[in-house]
Amino acid sequence: MIVYIAFLRGINVGGKNIIKMADLKQVFESIGLCEVKTYIQSGNVLFKSNEAEESLCDKIEHKIGAVFGIPVNVILRTSTELEHIILNCPFSKDEIIEAETLSKVESLYVALLTHNPLKEKIEYINVYRSESDKYHIVGRDIYLLFHHSIRNSKLSNNLYKLNVSTTVRNWKTLSKLAVLAKTMQI
Repeated sequence: MIVYIAFLRGINVGGKNIIKMADLKQVFESIGLCEVKTYIQSGNVLFKSNEAEESLCDKIEHKIGAVFGIPVNVILRTSTELEHIILNCPFSKDEIIEAETLSKVESLYVALLTHNPLKEKIEYINVYRSESDKYHIVGRDIYLLFHHSIRNSKLSNNLYKLNVSTTVRNWKTLSKLAVLAKTMQI
């Protein structure tokens, strides 16, 4: 079976779209997904399945909408894809250390997209690239490095211009999820 990580966009953020992780786990199990585990309150769910990504996304989104009345976008990565994300960070250690030194909060993030952005859409976010807000697009993942807060970043606030469903996770969360996913492969 394939180990998947589901990243749910927009739940349990700012007191909106609240879903308890135990309830979310039950929803995943109710549609036949195996070894379901949740990680922190921001909508990260690990599970096993032999189904294809697209049908899984549709099934999960539909069930969450039906049970909780919340429209939610689900972005999936396999454990192998997540491991690849972690092992292939395009920013150097020096760049990351510099950003972390200047910032009082997390600096390194990955925006996970449902599919590759169109080249012409990338031009819309290029104008927000700066010395303090950097990015690298690798397939359907965007590595983001902020020298200040992601919350005040014009780059992060304009990712929607790619016109692709996106959710963002910090590096520590992705690293922990990669470790958890690896233990499920045994």
